[in-house]
Amino acid sequence: MAGAGVLDRALDVLGCFSEDESELTAAALAARTGLAPSTLHRLLGTLLDHGLLVRMPDHRYAVGPRLWELGELSPLSLRLRERAIPHLMRLYEATGENVHLGVLDGEPERASALYVGRVTGRRSIPTVSRAGGRGPLHTTGVGKALLATCDEAWLARYFTTPRERETVHSLVAEAELRDALAQARARGYARTREEMTLGNISVAAALPRVPGLPPIAVGVVVHLDRADERLLAQLARQTAKEIHAEVREA
Repeated sequence: MAGAGVLDRALDVLGCFSEDESELTAAALAARTGLAPSTLHRLLGTLLDHGLLVRMPDHRYAVGPRLWELGELSPLSLRLRERAIPHLMRLYEATGENVHLGVLDGEPERASALYVGRVTGRRSIPTVSRAGGRGPLHTTGVGKALLATCDEAWLARYFTTPRERETVHSLVAEAELRDALAQARARGYARTREEMTLGNISVAAALPRVPGLPPIAVGVVVHLDRADERLLAQLARQTAKEIHAEVREA
């Protein structure tokens, strides 16, 4: 933290918030950033003044509306998600299941699937994903579809980092993952079977590359008992094709 500028310190503070801890006290922020109380106090005041943080009950802070407003200006929102929503809705109407739109984000050693869109309903099975959340590349359908789009140089760096086993069915070894990616490329869609959550299957298809956007994939998560992989794959591939046609013209 020594020598860090104001922007660095502000980003350190904002980076403390997560899905599990969306509200934090000043004491918690001080402990996580290592900032002196006086420095943190001034920084919190500035972030509050600009709407980047808001005060919550019990002397807690949360991410402010200005950050949400700025995030909505991202091409991932304006160019991708807004144009993809009608197609995601049609996929949901055809399946009644959880539909995800994700992009590849991060350097290979730390990359993940960033979910930029999600459609779900009362009949859909519960999942751990959310819009704005992240999922591992190796155990999610969308993530595996994204991995299948990567070239050898990218994958070589990706495989230097160990992968966590989410369930007993998770593929974590390089050889078995490479085999799964080869199968995904041959089929035209990726599949995970109880690799992220027991009892669930995920089918996803990647979009052809769109200049100015990261790799994109769309997927469906279904309980094994009602999964028709062939139909889901057909629907996911068609949705990917439709979204690509819409987004590439934007």
